[in-house]
Amino acid sequence: MTTTSAIEVTQVTYRYPPSRSRQRGRAVASSDGPALDDLSLEVPEGTIFGLLGPNGGGKSTLFRLLATLLPLQSGGATVAGADLTTRPDLVRSRIGVTFQNASLDRRLTVRENLLCSGQLYGLWGAALATRIDAALGAVSMRDRADDLCESLSGGMQRRVEVAKGLLHRPQLLLLDEPSTGLDPGARLDLWHSLETLRAEGMTVLLTTHLMDEAAKCDRLALLHRGRIVAQGSPGQLQAELGGQVVTVETQPAEAAEHVLQELTGIAPLRVGPQWRVSVSDGPALVARLADRLGSQLIAISLSQPTLEDLFVARTGRTLWGDA
Repeated sequence: MTTTSAIEVTQVTYRYPPSRSRQRGRAVASSDGPALDDLSLEVPEGTIFGLLGPNGGGKSTLFRLLATLLPLQSGGATVAGADLTTRPDLVRSRIGVTFQNASLDRRLTVRENLLCSGQLYGLWGAALATRIDAALGAVSMRDRADDLCESLSGGMQRRVEVAKGLLHRPQLLLLDEPSTGLDPGARLDLWHSLETLRAEGMTVLLTTHLMDEAAKCDRLALLHRGRIVAQGSPGQLQAELGGQVVTVETQPAEAAEHVLQELTGIAPLRVGPQWRVSVSDGPALVARLADRLGSQLIAISLSQPTLEDLFVARTGRTLWGDA
């Protein structure tokens, strides 16, 4: 770990209590796998760091731990220079948190929402007014300060949520699925605000399952079943596969598997009804596949490796469902 880490997580395992189900009229305890499994992570200061993965991958559990909403069960973590176990109060004073679910009172103005939030931090009077002005400036919302929140677009409301998290001048901003429910234009506006905060020295950690959003992060960690299966910059991660990705679908499905393995010498990966393989000369393979498969061919595509291709290669699953 470096001395410039905003977050350091070391060998953290977290397991929720066993769920209970009904079986033949009686309650039965069932034991699921750990939500986080011996996970270690470092988030450098002054970066936008993304946690990418499907639902159930561990993103939300890690987010809740870092936000002090769940206690550590094993392992250790330091957040904004404070130990998560022994000084959760200090952690809370140094982080700003924007949850996935909206927390604005839509019947109040933007300024009134921030006044209420600031008073919870013990801010009052001129000091709070100054903080509100600075927070709204950081998300380009000063001109809407006296508008009712119910009159704002979804993207503007998310920016007000971010402004609430900035009132106490945190060192670290935690965002849970910040683009949920936003149209493409609103997402661009939100990301402009996040990039401005990063330029001013803020560290941002966010959870996401969106490929385009993940690609904008400085660094990423891909989570699957509570473990990190890959991490690095988006460019580095996409380059790990190399070459090009050929995706084939046939009827019967096994025809693509047999021909791909014969032509490439590589065992292809099945994802739903399709088969994928990474090769150095994609166009040549596509031509040979079209010739060999003939009427059995339903669809074939050639693409550069994406973050999802890397996730599929590491886990055998897509971000949206099981293989």
